[in-house]
Amino acid sequence: MLDSSFREWVVTQATYRFRSRSEADTDRLAAGLSEYAAPGWVVALDGDLGAGKTRFSQAMARCLGVTDVVNSPTFTIIKEYEGSRYPFYHMDAYRVSLEEAGDLGLDEYFCGDGVTLVEWANRIEPLLPPERLSVAIAVLADGEREFVLRPFGQPYASLCTTLKETGLLS
Repeated sequence: MLDSSFREWVVTQATYRFRSRSEADTDRLAAGLSEYAAPGWVVALDGDLGAGKTRFSQAMARCLGVTDVVNSPTFTIIKEYEGSRYPFYHMDAYRVSLEEAGDLGLDEYFCGDGVTLVEWANRIEPLLPPERLSVAIAVLADGEREFVLRPFGQPYASLCTTLKETGLLS
């Protein structure tokens, strides 16, 4: 079910949508996005518990050539993985306050040589770079997932436009 905060988030910015009926669909979205990944790329990921944030993160990591097991960095906050294309920085802001996050040196990751994916990104939104791709995942009544992508900045807007033109996003 879509909660009111999700609906409010969707109507405040130009958005693109993807419906996932299976893990294979989620993999397809991750593959489409990661095809355009570049150093310094940031994905801000949000959704309720069990929405599929970590599952999506694992798919992105695989698409970037990470062969290690990728799991939620809930207690370590940040995990670094070496991918064949780029390093993959996987963050989880669920258990960190905004003040604590400010002391972690996140800019080094956001402006670094890899791709950064932040789960529970809304918890540290003031610290996120102004250019990023925000992704919200909602679990629908039928168990499917709806991914709503909101680009911030021209590179991410171009990415979403391209993926809409190819039919991946609506």
